[in-house]
Amino acid sequence: MNFKDFELCAHTNSINELLARYGVKFGIYKNNTFHERLFPFDAIPRIIEADEFIQLEKGLKQRVKALNLFIKDIYSDKKIVKDNIVPEDFIFASSGYMPECEGIMPSKGVYSHISGIDLVQGKNKEWYILEDNLRVPSGASYPMIARQLCRKSSPKTFETYHLEDNRDYAKMLRKTLDYVNVEGHTVILTPGRYNSAYFEHSYLAEQTGAHLVTGQDLFVEGDKLYYKNYNGEKERVGAVYRRISDDYLDPMNFVADSVIGVPHLFDVYRKGNVALLNAPGNGVADDKGIYYFVPKMIRYYLEEEPILQNAPTYLPFYEEDRKYVLEHFDDLVLKDVAEAGGYGVVFGNSLTKEEKEKFIKMLKEEPRRFIAQEVIDFLDIDIMEKGEAVPRKADLRAFVLTSDEPVVWKSGLTRFSRNPDSFIVNSSQGGGFKDTWVLSQ
Repeated sequence: MNFKDFELCAHTNSINELLARYGVKFGIYKNNTFHERLFPFDAIPRIIEADEFIQLEKGLKQRVKALNLFIKDIYSDKKIVKDNIVPEDFIFASSGYMPECEGIMPSKGVYSHISGIDLVQGKNKEWYILEDNLRVPSGASYPMIARQLCRKSSPKTFETYHLEDNRDYAKMLRKTLDYVNVEGHTVILTPGRYNSAYFEHSYLAEQTGAHLVTGQDLFVEGDKLYYKNYNGEKERVGAVYRRISDDYLDPMNFVADSVIGVPHLFDVYRKGNVALLNAPGNGVADDKGIYYFVPKMIRYYLEEEPILQNAPTYLPFYEEDRKYVLEHFDDLVLKDVAEAGGYGVVFGNSLTKEEKEKFIKMLKEEPRRFIAQEVIDFLDIDIMEKGEAVPRKADLRAFVLTSDEPVVWKSGLTRFSRNPDSFIVNSSQGGGFKDTWVLSQ
């Protein structure tokens, strides 16, 4: 695509101004201070051909099916551990494993209702899975509202190009929420205005017709969950799309001084009287150490070969892999399995001699704490900068919503690095975003 012939690019500034006016910002805490800034939008879309997306769709559905089966297994029979497919160390030592979830079967047996799967495309045009986000994945609202504003700014663009309409995400999400709702209203539980993704919480509530609530709006009575309506009357809640991490959901069961959770919410969930989306305890499946085993899960649970590949990954936990990592340290990227948002990522060749020695010592002492990956030669995609098209690294967060079956949203969040020398694209690291166009057949 020649961006100079692309009318939408002329509207980039006005679209970003509207995004700022609507509060499409991203907030981060740094040095105990909350900083809020615009999540910059680039008008040149990432384009995925219809046939290419069909293959992505198959692979994403397959992966999410296997991950759901894995979580179910871990909190029940643990067959995959007993059969020595995944070592115990990668289950019970995971920060995402929650013993409180043992024996709990969520509504309709679905654990990861909203899965955010991060991919990158190599210069060989092959797609690689970088990460599975199964706890509280965010980002769908940004391409939703960007597409809406782009359509208004340049109707001609959307008459010229034939692409899938991404305005069905709210309908897909509502179907997922209703599928597991045990009885009552559906609410979106937000930590509040100062959460980094608050715009998304409010936007999705508006689009789906769910009630946007904080922990103070909900209460437990007689083993059921309620909220007070505008008349002060209590009404039953049957499904909670929670945008609060596991630890802060319920001060009576987890972090005792949480002021954003709901006392005894987990007790109601345990008894099957409310659905929580996503299910507590999902973190056991998106630990970066567990990522290594997902292809094995697909073979184990589905008896299929993985359609989409992981980035080439090594586990220092295994002696053979640890030896490889130490021998090829400068050629690898190392990740702390407990970190997220682009934090805890170290490129071996970026360290000084002293930093390298310190890191290797830590890796030898805590091998379960890290994974190492080959540095994928990303396919660069163009962004607009000072009126010129310049190449930048970018990833894609695909969204898979699961009710009776996984469904892949025909869109996605493309995040790009604004730094020409950086592979880190996360919004928390100063990245921007663009729309993802899936061309129709």
